[in-house]
Amino acid sequence: MRKLVIAIDGPSGAGKGTVARAIAAELGYRHVDSGAMYRAVGWKAIRDGVPLDHDQAVAALASRSPIHVTDEAVTIDGYDVTRAIRTPEIDRAAAAVARLPSVRAVLVDRQREFGADGGIVMEGRDIGTVVFPNADVKVYLDASPEERARRRASDPAHTGGPSAVSDVVTLLTARDELDRTRKASPLYAAPDAVVVDTTGKSVDEVVRDVLEVVRAKV
Repeated sequence: MRKLVIAIDGPSGAGKGTVARAIAAELGYRHVDSGAMYRAVGWKAIRDGVPLDHDQAVAALASRSPIHVTDEAVTIDGYDVTRAIRTPEIDRAAAAVARLPSVRAVLVDRQREFGADGGIVMEGRDIGTVVFPNADVKVYLDASPEERARRRASDPAHTGGPSAVSDVVTLLTARDELDRTRKASPLYAAPDAVVVDTTGKSVDEVVRDVLEVVRAKV
């Protein structure tokens, strides 16, 4: 059976990572978190003192830096940044470098290489619209802002500890606005994507919903 390319997009806190990993495990596919690549580039730009709004400089940094993303670890230039890139500071850095067209061009090329032979579940914000516009399966996960904020507020990997939901709603709203209004690969559901609202649903329920979409394609 031909191995599929499965694109899972959506805003922060919609459940992309958890669901994409589960789908990949169920199918025996590779899972790639495209956002981790932008996070790694943002981390290195900060470390090297490269301005986060300097398109060409950050793109050059991304181009010369080997980035490896697995479920176990994220490395850039051989440095294990798995934990270092999951902080509020790197949340902001990733959002900043993701707005840069030349940086996106570099990373999109790499993401396409990952999926050249199929057998991949890639999550992000532009996978079904830009990275793999001809993906076999496109799913857009969404949830209410309050639901997404509750999930993110309880995730110390992003907040550094428990946070007030109201504070996280403000941060997520700002990130949503950045993602949807940026000129390079804005966030939106591809016209042929299946939209799954995860509000009030368990992970198992959402995984079942997405697997039904995949099996319908098969």
